[in-house]
Amino acid sequence: MAENYDKLSPLGEQQARKLGEFWLKGAVSFDRVFQGPAQRHIRTAEIVADVYRSAGAPWPAPTIISDLDEFDATLLMQRLMPMLCERHEPVRELHDAYRNGVDSPHVGLHLERLFEEVARHWSLGSVHAPGVESWGDFRARVRRGIDHIRSSTPKSSSSVVFTSGGPIAATVGLAHDLSPHKAIELVWVSKNSAYSEFLFSGDRFSLSSFNTHPHLDDRALLTYR
Repeated sequence: MAENYDKLSPLGEQQARKLGEFWLKGAVSFDRVFQGPAQRHIRTAEIVADVYRSAGAPWPAPTIISDLDEFDATLLMQRLMPMLCERHEPVRELHDAYRNGVDSPHVGLHLERLFEEVARHWSLGSVHAPGVESWGDFRARVRRGIDHIRSSTPKSSSSVVFTSGGPIAATVGLAHDLSPHKAIELVWVSKNSAYSEFLFSGDRFSLSSFNTHPHLDDRALLTYR
């Protein structure tokens, strides 16, 4: 509910620092660093880099991959929600609950439920609007970004990518050939600053771990999206 969504909160900065400290303690190193173009992607990578460099550990210069940007949630709500409210009673009811509860402490939960329902319809391709990227186009864009990383990563090396829940979910979907409905569900369970691991060799691309967060050792640090 912050005015600027594309900015790490103080808690987000703490989560990123904990991640860097955990990796550093475990002697985790990376040969390449990639990041999406959003400010929250860039800032997360900067904080982890600061942890490493302050300890005298090497940290590669980052490369921005525009294809790993998040889908435009604001545009989805602006363009698709009114159409869905007209066609689908459940969406209309969720919208009414959000609008009627705008001054309540639960307004964020109402907005979250409304957005999830709109995004599900979007992922299934049941609603379209000019200028709104489809799930299929989004998935293809993320694939381009992942393919670029795979083709530019030397054999037997390790890369790290800083991005958002949507591209992570799409990448897991690519690795497991998930349906749009199953893939987008992963967005809702993704914890902030958690990491997922993928292995690739030739045409093989496999998920090794998902939504891992051992560095978040206090439940107060657990937040979503």
